[in-house]
Amino acid sequence: MKLDFSKGLIPAIVVDDKTGDVLMLAYMNEEAYEKTLETKETWFYSRSRETLWHKGETSGNTQKVKSIQVDCDADTLLIRVDPEGPACHTGERTCFYRAIGGNGEVVEGDFSSRRIFDVLTEEIESRKTEPVENSYTNYLFDKGIDKIAKKFIEEAGEVIIAAKNNSKEELVYETADLLFHTFVLLSNQNVKLSEVEAELWKRSAKKGNSKGDRKKIEKW
Repeated sequence: MKLDFSKGLIPAIVVDDKTGDVLMLAYMNEEAYEKTLETKETWFYSRSRETLWHKGETSGNTQKVKSIQVDCDADTLLIRVDPEGPACHTGERTCFYRAIGGNGEVVEGDFSSRRIFDVLTEEIESRKTEPVENSYTNYLFDKGIDKIAKKFIEEAGEVIIAAKNNSKEELVYETADLLFHTFVLLSNQNVKLSEVEAELWKRSAKKGNSKGDRKKIEKW
C-alpha cells in the first residue's frame, strides 16, 4: 500500500517517542515525506508559505525520526521522534500547551505528562543559584544531605502509612511530598532527573530481567 497524496498534502502527527506526548501537527507533501525518510529527520510543507521546511533548520530544534506509522486510509501519518528542544515556535515543548476549560475558554499551561516534573526541578535548581528568603527548599540545601535524607525517609514512611490506611487522598498528598524531597535530594547530589529517566528507559527497553532467584520478567 502506498501513501495517498492524491489531495497533495497529508497530516503528520508528531509524538515524543519517550513520553508519548503529542508535540505538533503539520502537513507533508510527497517531497517532504521522501526527505523525512532520507534524512531521518522531519520535513514538512508550509501551507502559509507554500514551501518545504526542515523542522529545526533555523532554531536547531530538530526531530530525529524513530518510527513512522500510517492510518487505515494511508492518508495520515503518526511520527514518533526524539526531539532536540521545543516543538512549538513559541518555545513551548509541545504545540498543545493550552486546554479548553469548563466554560469553553482557552486555559494556558503545558498539559503534557512531564511538564510539572520539569517545572519543579527547574525551580529547585534555581534555588541553588538564586536563594529565596524563607524558602523551604533553601532551608534544606543549607542544612545539607543529612537533613534532606532524614526528610526523605520521613516522607517515605508517610507514603507507606497512607497506603496502609487505604486513603487515596492521603496517598496522593504524601507521594507529592516524597517526590518533592526526591528531587531536592537529586539536586543536592548533582544528579539530573534526565539521568534517572534514561536509566528507566534503559530498563524498559530490556526484554527481560533475571536476577538471583527472581523469575524472568518482561520489561521489568
